[in-house]
Amino acid sequence: MLNPNLDEIQLTKDDYERYARHFILPEVGLDGQKKLKAASVLCIGTGGLGSPLLVYLAAAGIGRIGIVDFDIVDHSNLQRQIIHGTSWVGKPKIESAKHRILEINPHCQVDLYETRLSADNALEILKPYDVVVDGTDNFPTRYLVNDACVLLGKPNVYGSIFRFEGQATVFNYQDGPNYRDLYPEPPPPGLVPSCAEGGVLGVLPGIIGTIQATETVKIIIGSGKTLNGRLLLYNALDMTFRELKLRPNPVRPVIEELIDYEQFCGIPQAQAAEAEQKANMQEMSVSELKSLLDSDADDYVLLDVRNPNEYEIAQIPGSVLVPLGEIEQGSGVEKVRDLVNGHRLIAHCKMGGRSAKALAILKEAGIEGTNVTGGIQAWSREVDASVPEY
Repeated sequence: MLNPNLDEIQLTKDDYERYARHFILPEVGLDGQKKLKAASVLCIGTGGLGSPLLVYLAAAGIGRIGIVDFDIVDHSNLQRQIIHGTSWVGKPKIESAKHRILEINPHCQVDLYETRLSADNALEILKPYDVVVDGTDNFPTRYLVNDACVLLGKPNVYGSIFRFEGQATVFNYQDGPNYRDLYPEPPPPGLVPSCAEGGVLGVLPGIIGTIQATETVKIIIGSGKTLNGRLLLYNALDMTFRELKLRPNPVRPVIEELIDYEQFCGIPQAQAAEAEQKANMQEMSVSELKSLLDSDADDYVLLDVRNPNEYEIAQIPGSVLVPLGEIEQGSGVEKVRDLVNGHRLIAHCKMGGRSAKALAILKEAGIEGTNVTGGIQAWSREVDASVPEY
C-alpha cells in the first residue's frame, strides 16, 4: 500500500515511543511512519543480505514482512548472517528470522514461505506485497524475481555480494531499468564462483543489506532520491563507492510470462555436461584414499587444486598444492606433468568440483587422473574429524 489512506492508520502509544526518532525527521514524520506501518515488504532469502535487511525493516516499523526461504541455519552462516544465532543451527532460517523479528518488533506481521521460489509460485507469493527485496545469490532466482516484479509492477530492491565487493540498485521503479537491462543474458554456469567457493567478508552483506533496507524505506515514505537508474558499486577492501548509470534498453525483449529460469541460465545443460564428464572420469571415495595412504604404495601423486589460503586451513597428508587457477592458465599443467612423471594422479579440492575441472583440463593435455569424491570436506566428515571443515 504505497499510497495508503493515512486517516485510517492509527498510531499507538507504543508507536510514539518506539519511533520517536523517526517522528522528528521532517522527511519521515507522522505520515511517513504511518506509511511504513501500512506497507508490506517481501524479502527473498534470509542469508547475508536478508539478515540485516529484515532486522532494519522490522525496527523501522514495516507492518507486514514476508520471507521466502527453504534453507536451514548452518554454522558457516553465522559469520555474516546476523539474524541467526548458534541455538538455531540445524533449524529453518525463516523460523529463526521470524523469532528475531518479533523480538525487535512484536507488532510486525511476519508471513513465512518455506519453499523454493519458482515460476509456478512466484506471482502468487509476490502479488500481496508493495516492495520486493532480492537477497538471493543465484542467477535463475534473480531473473525470476525480476520478471515477476515486472509483470506485477513491483519495485525490486536488488543487492549482490562477492568476496569484498557489493552492488545495490532499485529495479522496475518509476519507469526505470530492470535487471535485464544490467544483465541481458546470464553468464555461463560456473563462471561466477559462489561465496562458498570464493568467500565473502562477513561485514560486506551487512553494508549492502542495510543499503537495500534504506532504499526500501525511502520508496515507502516517498522521500529522498533512490538508486533507480544508478548501480552502486562498493569495494570494502579499498573502502570506495562508485556509481554507474543504468538506463532501460529500448530494444529489450518484452517480458510476457515467467519461463524456466534454470533452463534459461543453462543449469540443466551444465549438469548434463558435468554428468557426462563424471561418467568418463575415474573417481575414488575418501575411504579408498585413506586405505591407499595407509598402504605402502608410493606410485601416486595426491594433487590439491585449492587456493593457497585454503591449503593453510587444512590439508590431506602428503598432498601437493597446484591451484586450479595455475592449471587453467597453463603453467600448472607442466607442474603437474613433472610431478606425475609416470605415477598415478589423484586430485582433490574442497568438495570435488574444482578437482574435476582440473582433471578435465589435464586430460586434454594427456594427463589422466582420478577425482576424490567430496574432497577434503568429505575427508573431514568421514575420515579425520581433526581436519578443520570450512
